[in-house]
Amino acid sequence: MISVIYYIFLTLLCTFFMVLSAVALVVCWPFDKARRVVHELSRMLVRTFFAIPPRWRQRVSGLENIDRKKSYVIVLNHNTVIDIPALYYIPLNFRWVSKREVFKVPFFGQFLVLHGDICINRGRAAVALEQMVVDGKLWISRGASIAVFPEGTRSKDGEIHRFKAGAFTLAKEAGVDLLPVVMDGTKTLIKPNAMFNWGNRITIRVLPPVPAEKVAATETHELMEEVHDAMCAALAGIRNQK
Repeated sequence: MISVIYYIFLTLLCTFFMVLSAVALVVCWPFDKARRVVHELSRMLVRTFFAIPPRWRQRVSGLENIDRKKSYVIVLNHNTVIDIPALYYIPLNFRWVSKREVFKVPFFGQFLVLHGDICINRGRAAVALEQMVVDGKLWISRGASIAVFPEGTRSKDGEIHRFKAGAFTLAKEAGVDLLPVVMDGTKTLIKPNAMFNWGNRITIRVLPPVPAEKVAATETHELMEEVHDAMCAALAGIRNQK
């Protein structure tokens, strides 16, 4: 019953912030091409979502690895939709790369449009990569970062699986650092019956970035393997601390 009430509250909260974000986009557009204001409103929405349940905890480490003046290609492991709001604990203005089907989801899709996130068609890999690179470089030129799930889909077992090349190609093309982020605990926040786990704990760890110079000098598949191995080791470290 409490979960149902919280879902109703979240629907009203999202509606309020959606209207507020639309107004902010129109009003701020002439001087805020990077949509920082809209992004900060999304951050406020997420913080409210996580803050109200008294036994939800979020532990964030590695923030010292972030230079807030820089743009990055952020790569993170993907287990559930909760990964998306959890990334807003990272103090960067970023755009998501998301499959076009997500843009059709009520509320969620509208937020993606307002936020300026990058829509790709996963069924056409070459076109999707080109779209990611073109749109990603545009947002990076405006001072934003790009967030990508390099696995391309959710992990069913909670482990980090093989990466696709898109995020790494974008980092090379745009000449920016790669910022690996590892999350654990997002998969357990919503139970299989769609009810909330009111005692959930989420851990977010920011790893040291891969400098743009190394990104440019390293062959793509080798770079993918290095980042994959580092993220797997970090995830194992998080779980061993529990």
